Amino acid sequence: MVDMLSTPVPTRRILALVTSLLLAGCATTPQQTVSAPTAPSAPALYDEGMVSAADPRAAQAGAEILRRGGSATDAAIATMLALNVVEPQSSGIGGGGFLVLGDAAGRIETWDGRETAPKAATPKRFLDASGQPLPFRTAVIGGLSVGVPGNLAMAAKAHASHGRLPWAALFEPAIRLARDGFALSPRGFRSLSTQPETGAHDPQARAIFYGVNGEPLPVGTTIRNPALAKTLEMLAAKGAKGLSSGPLAQEIAAKVAAQTPQDGKMTAADIAGFVAKQRPGVCGTYRVYRICGMGPPSSGATTVLATLIQLERFDLTALGPDSPTAWHLIAESERLAYADRDVFLADPDFEKVPVDALLDRAYLARRGALISPDTTIPKVTAGLPAPKLTLGSGPPEHGTSHFVVIDRQGDVASWTSTIESPFGSGIMVGGFYLNNELTDFSFVPQKDGALVANRVEGGKRPRSSMAPTIVYGPDGKLLMVVGAAGGATIPVQVIRALIGVLDWKLPVDKALALPVLFAPGDMVMVEKGSRLEAMIPALTTLGHTAIKAADMPLKTNAVVVSGGTLVGAGDPRSEGVAVTQ
Repeated sequence: MVDMLSTPVPTRRILALVTSLLLAGCATTPQQTVSAPTAPSAPALYDEGMVSAADPRAAQAGAEILRRGGSATDAAIATMLALNVVEPQSSGIGGGGFLVLGDAAGRIETWDGRETAPKAATPKRFLDASGQPLPFRTAVIGGLSVGVPGNLAMAAKAHASHGRLPWAALFEPAIRLARDGFALSPRGFRSLSTQPETGAHDPQARAIFYGVNGEPLPVGTTIRNPALAKTLEMLAAKGAKGLSSGPLAQEIAAKVAAQTPQDGKMTAADIAGFVAKQRPGVCGTYRVYRICGMGPPSSGATTVLATLIQLERFDLTALGPDSPTAWHLIAESERLAYADRDVFLADPDFEKVPVDALLDRAYLARRGALISPDTTIPKVTAGLPAPKLTLGSGPPEHGTSHFVVIDRQGDVASWTSTIESPFGSGIMVGGFYLNNELTDFSFVPQKDGALVANRVEGGKRPRSSMAPTIVYGPDGKLLMVVGAAGGATIPVQVIRALIGVLDWKLPVDKALALPVLFAPGDMVMVEKGSRLEAMIPALTTLGHTAIKAADMPLKTNAVVVSGGTLVGAGDPRSEGVAVTQ
């Protein structure tokens, strides 16, 4: 079940659609030249490469790097940097992420750039003086929630192994966007309007995104971020060490510490000590497909695979996407998978995570046997014994982005990048927001006399739901690359997309348009305004009495190989697109 192989992955090309408003603010500066690729290219498998990202400007940045001879890894780094500029509420160098690389031979390599707690952090970090959990917003805003950023360190390690263009070249599109400006999109405006407590928390951020009246700048306004352009120029020249040491690291540590009212404060040594780690990839077989993703400290791959494998005995293809029974079965399987996730998934450097046991096919067959097409499981619990650990509670992350790159040589990068909540902690340094990732830890370190696996500890990485995923077909060739943003809903978004393509044989755009059902426990949530809301009476008849329609933070990006051609899409709920090089 665990796959520790190495290298990057395959894929193809496709159409690009870009909104005129979104592109209106893009710079027209002539493209800068860069030196020849630093590594020889393999023979091309596809006519063109492709990038799918949550913002057209970022997708175009990645496509530019592909045109200039860059690898999938190079283009993914450029996409991440550009997203930091045009989608600052969601991800960037102030946060972390997980990167899954693959190649045409099916070899997988996974990287962990998840943020870490300061060394001095304690399990009581998010408790008040009376031992009660802090209110979420109190915990988020300011330094208490900030983890040591890991995205850039992870990017540097991936580039060292798989880059073709020089490091500095990857920064050029993002520097142009930050320096010359970009049009504020409708989604960016909504985030600034609905999250002013974090978006406008820092005076530096208010000066960039808000007017003198304190209101967000209007849609279409050209936003320039010279501080971020200067930071990116410095990092292009100095590499990742420009963030891990020197003036920028000292400024981050000092600003975070000054806004940390209790528990362990961040230090420059914490930032210098961050290590991006290569982790064992997690792969499993669903029907005839090999599906690979990110293991602990992410719960993404284990939750996605467990949910799917538990469903194998049911003919979802025959039921189809309009069947309440099909969605009922999906809900029941999600409930079982999330019960295991909540108890066992945590940072593997601190807790023993039984990945092989959780994905053992005999175990999942027993779990799947609990699912009935006619009734619901009265109460779901973890299926493995957990004598010393228990589940804890923590708020979901919403400030996340996913992007996919496939180059002409057939190498793939699937990267989920996050700063956790919209605009993270609200603290801005060097023109970028710092994450509030530590609120992904359980606020309660102990429950019913048992330790919570995902409790805060110094140097520990909080559990994540991020699920960058690569799928190979029965012929061993690349079939699909997918991932999502939206906190604890990320695995179910990926599951919905996979079932849509693999079981329901939908085109990728139609699969990403499918509604989302989220069943992490006894409560079942269905996407408000979708066909699932109309199915609530039928689902109730099947036993789901705790069910409601809700707005959910949904944003999925994917590329599939169809008839030897790359076909990509962005979630229709987002501003995401797929762009060919």
